[in-house]
Amino acid sequence: MEAISVGLAIALIVLGIIGILAAGVKSVINGKQDYKRVAMMAVPFIVFGISYALFGEIPKAGVFTAVFMLGTMVVTIVLTGLRGTFKF
Repeated sequence: MEAISVGLAIALIVLGIIGILAAGVKSVINGKQDYKRVAMMAVPFIVFGISYALFGEIPKAGVFTAVFMLGTMVVTIVLTGLRGTFKF
């Protein structure tokens, strides 16, 4: 029973990802989205690929990707706050 549940959950995740990709491609084709915004969605996958190549293990690569993305988020929030504070 557990194997069926896990399989169904994975299938739903894959279907969701396919739907998101299809909607993104459609938005780019219709001109509703900029290529830069769509390309930014690939950054976590690129970071994961690089970290997987370095570590060779999926769990370590996933943790490193999460830590890297959170660190990047904190740095950009600080920089945005400084920019707003000092008006530059």
